[in-house]
Amino acid sequence: MSNPIFKNIQPAPRDGGFRMENYYIWCGSVIQGEDGKYHMFASRWAKELGFDWQWLFNCEIVRAVSDTPEGPYEFAEVVLGRRDKRLFDGMNQHNPSIKYWNGTYYLYYFGTTYGGPVPEAGEPISIERATEVWNRKRIGLATSKSVFGPWTRMDTPLLEPRMPGYWDCTITTNPSAAILPDGTTYMIYKSREYVGSTLQLGIVKAPHPAGPFERISDQPIFRFENPDFHVEDPFLWVEDGRFHVIMKDDYKNNSGGITGEWGAGVYATSEDCLTWHIHPEPISYTRNVAWDDGKTSSQSNLERPNLLFHEGKPTHLFVATGNGGEPWEFDGVTWNMVIPLK
Repeated sequence: MSNPIFKNIQPAPRDGGFRMENYYIWCGSVIQGEDGKYHMFASRWAKELGFDWQWLFNCEIVRAVSDTPEGPYEFAEVVLGRRDKRLFDGMNQHNPSIKYWNGTYYLYYFGTTYGGPVPEAGEPISIERATEVWNRKRIGLATSKSVFGPWTRMDTPLLEPRMPGYWDCTITTNPSAAILPDGTTYMIYKSREYVGSTLQLGIVKAPHPAGPFERISDQPIFRFENPDFHVEDPFLWVEDGRFHVIMKDDYKNNSGGITGEWGAGVYATSEDCLTWHIHPEPISYTRNVAWDDGKTSSQSNLERPNLLFHEGKPTHLFVATGNGGEPWEFDGVTWNMVIPLK
């Protein structure tokens, strides 16, 4: 079987997706609402703040809407913003992933909180402070009966790190959930053992999309012999009785990783969500993008992949991106782009 994502990639609409002139846009998870329109939940923070660490201190989750999956999407409202800083997500919300099951929308994300002043534009953020706040990342959940809200946020994390001695004792972040018809929910998350160690992916399971979640493996679900191989930004789904995932090839030290292209997408499948098989044609998408105006470009990044489904099949791929041929060189612009699938 050939790679079902890569073989179906179509030219990306140049004017599609979601962007805001005065904001950095990151992440981007889309669902069709009860109104028949398409709603993107995305991360944003003010462009005047700069990219750098500000996504960890000054981000909020917003909703944008379009009549079509391709967009362009128009800003509608702030969905998750600041609240009591004593709560785990009181000061910052990022990385939304929207799901729907049995009459309820489930918005997974990660949140942080911190003491001290809020970093302003032009204010340097020390690595010590950034690391402290980074280690506070926890997966959260907000629910609503309508895509328009109101949203009810949990006041405690959906998933906590484990105790020191385990590989995932620092953070829980990058949630991607797959909800089965009976409500059983599998969720991939990201963590690591200590600052500077390799980030890895774990798996948890719950009888309901809101939990409680329990780990079904003490070990990460992707382990590579080469310590410079690293994957992140997973998107998990179930199709034709099998688990599927696309994720970013984030290899280190020019090791070449799984795909040979840093930032490309990796495709893998599993029968039980524990034992995963990298596809023999592993590339699910590439940073070299073909546009609907006939032009091509090498994007700086394609991050946080998310898929939109119709009748159980993936029809559109959404990724955070920026202009510039080198990673993390955005020319001051990031947005969430859409790639239609055949």
